[in-house]
Amino acid sequence: MEKKKIAGRFVIQIDRCENATWQGSILWTEKNVTQQFRSALELIKLVDSALRNTKQNS
Repeated sequence: MEKKKIAGRFVIQIDRCENATWQGSILWTEKNVTQQFRSALELIKLVDSALRNTKQNS
């Protein structure tokens, strides 16, 4: 059976919900980098950016 490569692991902490969206922090566990986000869209963009950087460095 073929082992799947994990693109990235993230720990997402939602601190509060204001203006119908989330605010919190995201930890990229492989790089030990934490960033704050102010909206769900910003959270998605942070994950997308991290995964793109991983793919380019492979």
